[in-house]
Amino acid sequence: MNKIRIRRAVLFVLATIWFSYADEPNAAGKTQSAAQASPPSATDAEDSQRPALQHRNPRYRLCKSDVLELNFAVTPEFNQTVMVQPDGYATLLAAGDIHVEGKTLPEVTEAIRSAYAKTLHDPIITVHLKDFNKPYFVVGGEVGHPGKYDLRGDTTVLQAVAIGGGFTEGAKHSQVWLFRQISDEWVQTRKLDLKKMLSSGNLSEDLHLRPGDMLYVPKSNLAKMKPFIPLGTVGTYVPMH
Repeated sequence: MNKIRIRRAVLFVLATIWFSYADEPNAAGKTQSAAQASPPSATDAEDSQRPALQHRNPRYRLCKSDVLELNFAVTPEFNQTVMVQPDGYATLLAAGDIHVEGKTLPEVTEAIRSAYAKTLHDPIITVHLKDFNKPYFVVGGEVGHPGKYDLRGDTTVLQAVAIGGGFTEGAKHSQVWLFRQISDEWVQTRKLDLKKMLSSGNLSEDLHLRPGDMLYVPKSNLAKMKPFIPLGTVGTYVPMH
């Protein structure tokens, strides 16, 4: 009788252990499903709205008033010079209007080739940038000669400040702000400690400017500037005068 009771007890324990392990995959699946079904957090939503950073060594993108020279190797009667209009379009001879603003030359060449594919068979087209707006940068705030300057060649932040007349006595060397427009709606901001850079002699963070960059040397404390701000709010942080 005792043997029967012991056998039943052993079978009960084994059955309990088996059922507990059998339920684990289902529990894990439920946990995973719940995690997948949970709504995105506010941080995830903010990250999804954050714009992508610019690529290093970006290609030039066409702007309004840029002038393009189109050469057709086999059909020179289609050779022409076109200008990017205020709405971003260019009017092509016998091919109509195409939107070219914001495109690189390879992208524009492909778009033009596609536009003429309806008229010409495998057109061979070469596109040259004949005239364009000169690249520039802006230096504002506590510098000797704030203003807009041509960006000629490779120019760093320290060089740009020197071009702008250097720091004034009231300048905050440790808090120079770089504003870089990365899309039609977003501006990337970065705080640079030029005082530390100059005192240590470490110029690894002496960033190279890109066309359209703006430097601002403040008097007041702007240490809480967000890394990305909407384009329309730049004037809130930087007095534009």
